[in-house]
Amino acid sequence: MTENDSLAERVAELERRLDALTMPPVRTPSPDPSAGVPADLFWALEGLKQRVDADEPGAVLYTGTVGLPTGERYDWQYGTPVEALLEADWSAWADRLAALGHPVRLRLLHRILSGVRTTAELAADEELGTTGQLYHHLRHLVSAGWLQSAARGRYTVPGERVVPLLVILSGVRT
Repeated sequence: MTENDSLAERVAELERRLDALTMPPVRTPSPDPSAGVPADLFWALEGLKQRVDADEPGAVLYTGTVGLPTGERYDWQYGTPVEALLEADWSAWADRLAALGHPVRLRLLHRILSGVRTTAELAADEELGTTGQLYHHLRHLVSAGWLQSAARGRYTVPGERVVPLLVILSGVRT
């Protein structure tokens, strides 16, 4: 590393810190207990803020405890530094996101999470198309990691994908 590289890095770091000091943070309004909003509504956010160094760009956390109609239960949490997300190649995730961009695939995931698991049960649902179309969409979801074949002709959403899928859906819901 040359002296110029070192100087450029130091200037970039100073600019980042100055931006952090001069840009007001975007805040969610404080909960109002008189309006029926619990005072501890943002307990996960407050816990995350305590764990993230104030000099860092921040972190993203999502967590969930999910009980499915099938009786399965998933407790899951994932956090990642914002810096790692901003430095990543987002295009590498395009296939996973694209797999969710088709209405039939979303219906498939919904049916499977609701307990309809076999190809025969899924094929009986006319909204999912012909058998050929059904297999096409199942293969696409399996290759993107949103489904796995638990046994021949039986599909499940992998446990580590249940909460992330619901987070994505809740993110686009509003």
